[in-house]
Amino acid sequence: MKVKSRHHLRSDEIDSLKASIQGSLGVELDGDAFEDVELADADYDLVLVDGEPAVMYIGDEPFLTVKGANLFPPTKRIVTVDSGAVSFVSSGADVMRPGITEADELIASGDLVAIAEETHGKVLAVGRALEDGDDLVGDSGKVIESIHHVGDDLFEFSV
Repeated sequence: MKVKSRHHLRSDEIDSLKASIQGSLGVELDGDAFEDVELADADYDLVLVDGEPAVMYIGDEPFLTVKGANLFPPTKRIVTVDSGAVSFVSSGADVMRPGITEADELIASGDLVAIAEETHGKVLAVGRALEDGDDLVGDSGKVIESIHHVGDDLFEFSV
């Protein structure tokens, strides 16, 4: 991943980012340095929090990266998968209903979600819900499109 530009965020930009993440994920971003990183070869921009790629912008929507979600564990928009789904989700596969054990009922179709494993609660991936939260658990069908996962280029990104 090639960095096109990077700059420190202004205090009003930091406040706006924190408020957005707090509202959507129920988590308070805490850090001393916030840097915007524009990537030349990606469909998203990053925000480094104290040097870690903690937030990604998908379109205009900020959302925690996998590293960010493990540094600042979300309390909303979480989908939990069973141990049988872990290797698939960690490899970037879309999430199927049978692998989901629990989902935040407030998730709306189209929302970005954090996908966590049930044993330790660690976030493995970020995806886009294709159904509402109360329809994510079930017997068949793809319900979350994977966007970012453990081990991908973004997860391995460092400056």
